[in-house]
Amino acid sequence: GGIDGIVNLAGILDFALFAQQQVGLLEKMIAINLTAPILLTRLLLDELTSREEAVILNVGSIFGSIGHPGFTAYCATKAGLMRFTEALSRELADTSVRVAYIAPRATKTKLNDDRVNALNKDLGNKSDNPELVADQIVAMLEDNSVLRYLGWPEKLFVRLNALLPRVVGSALSKNLHKIKQHARR
Repeated sequence: GGIDGIVNLAGILDFALFAQQQVGLLEKMIAINLTAPILLTRLLLDELTSREEAVILNVGSIFGSIGHPGFTAYCATKAGLMRFTEALSRELADTSVRVAYIAPRATKTKLNDDRVNALNKDLGNKSDNPELVADQIVAMLEDNSVLRYLGWPEKLFVRLNALLPRVVGSALSKNLHKIKQHARR
């Protein structure tokens, strides 16, 4: 018996310009997307480190690596989750606990409302089926990998943003008027 692993994948988003987001919804997003996985991991950490082999898999987002207008707070929570994963992985490097992070791109779930879906269509962004994301999560649990980004060209943009953020920022700013149009409530 006991717990061999946890998969933190709960998340919410609020597609809106940051100045228009309600403080209560921001607090809820931070609580669900960032605070809850950190606290749950802490509560289970003693059990996990006592196991012969254990895994902590945090499900983030491509937006944890790319700041995208209209998703400012969501990006911040997912970036926080990514850095938490990275730091905890380094902290537990001398234990039997593997700490991993997967970053899906847009996924066809109720997380994305009609405005997000319309924006993705307008920008030519692809969305993955939830089954594909689930298969990738299972694959990560089985193959001992620690980091995976889903989707092309999103994987490329993550790397490009890390090296040349102004290039990605410039590309996003070209679509800022469309993003603002879709973000209106």
